[in-house]
Amino acid sequence: MRLIAHHKQTNTMIKKQMILAVMFFLVLSLGYSQTTTEFFEKTDTFLKKFVKEGRVDYKAIKSDASGLDELLDMAKNISVSKENSRAYQAFWVNGYNLLVIKGVVENYPINSPLDVGGFFDKSKHEIGGTNITLNDIENKLLRGNFPSEPRFHFVLVCAGLGCPPIINTAYNPTTLDSQLESQTKKALNNPDFIRVEKNKVKISQIFEWYKDDFTKNGKSVADFINHYRTEKLPENAKVSYYPYDWTLNAIK
Repeated sequence: MRLIAHHKQTNTMIKKQMILAVMFFLVLSLGYSQTTTEFFEKTDTFLKKFVKEGRVDYKAIKSDASGLDELLDMAKNISVSKENSRAYQAFWVNGYNLLVIKGVVENYPINSPLDVGGFFDKSKHEIGGTNITLNDIENKLLRGNFPSEPRFHFVLVCAGLGCPPIINTAYNPTTLDSQLESQTKKALNNPDFIRVEKNKVKISQIFEWYKDDFTKNGKSVADFINHYRTEKLPENAKVSYYPYDWTLNAIK
């Protein structure tokens, strides 16, 4: 009887250890904590309050920046492994967009983010356990780590009207792929973003500055654009670039 009881006790301990091991593995596999989940949720709430039709209410945020400050304080020590690519990408896309808003608010009123010297390439921000510029978030953490993902260009918002519009929803790991797809389609079917007039097509300088991102595997920029457009570009169209509009994307 003692032997049977000992076996039962041993089996119970083994089961408990297995359950703990599985739970530990799940936590590791998620690659982000409850704090990160809260960050996504609060980012969503913040954007719904201050973003409307692709424009940001910088004036209202300036009058009470506590919500934005809370979000960015939370983001300072969040660590997401790039092995969990969707969580990593969602965190840094949201982080980039929030830091752009913060940079504008700190200097508001301004007419353009370019009114602030070093806005993108000099000013460093404490986020994700590092001090980093906006350019380095875009080019090293996102484009650098995921070179086959050109759709980042349609969700990273630079505060200028030339950028694809900011949405009033947070990017979330579980919905990121569909959000990237949706925003890319919206931009490339927007007649203000891709300007077609008979056989002439004017496109954003984004395609000039980051041409290599859109021309992988022998594809042309037009091929990339047509992949997402409902109405394809005219064959043999003359493609040129219109000047980038750095006017602030502020709610008037």
